[in-house]
Amino acid sequence: MELDETVYRAILDALPYEVVFCDRTHTIRWLNRTAKERYGDRVVIGTSIFNCHNTNSQNKIKAFLDRADHGETNEMFEAYNNKTGEREWFVPVVREGKVIGYFERHEVPWTKDRADEPVGQYWKRRVNQ
Repeated sequence: MELDETVYRAILDALPYEVVFCDRTHTIRWLNRTAKERYGDRVVIGTSIFNCHNTNSQNKIKAFLDRADHGETNEMFEAYNNKTGEREWFVPVVREGKVIGYFERHEVPWTKDRADEPVGQYWKRRVNQ
């Protein structure tokens, strides 16, 4: 099987986590299926990711991009949500040694009583809480 763009998109669309890719100008360039379902019309391709982030978050994102530009290209811890137990990570995307953009990854909390709960089910349950 040849791994082409169609296969890569299918892999990203199969993830139960949202992937919102932004370029260096913080413009949303791509969303996977989960992101489209979770965010609906609040996150739109071609608009600024800053439309859905407060000033504090915007400053964090700019600082992360600066850190990535200075060689820190592994994912970076962003925040812990005390209310939900979720952790957020900033993930730089590098091509040919240059940071071309980034995405933010949300890690859902793990609990022993719900260890086998699928991520999609977690998001549905969390929305209703």
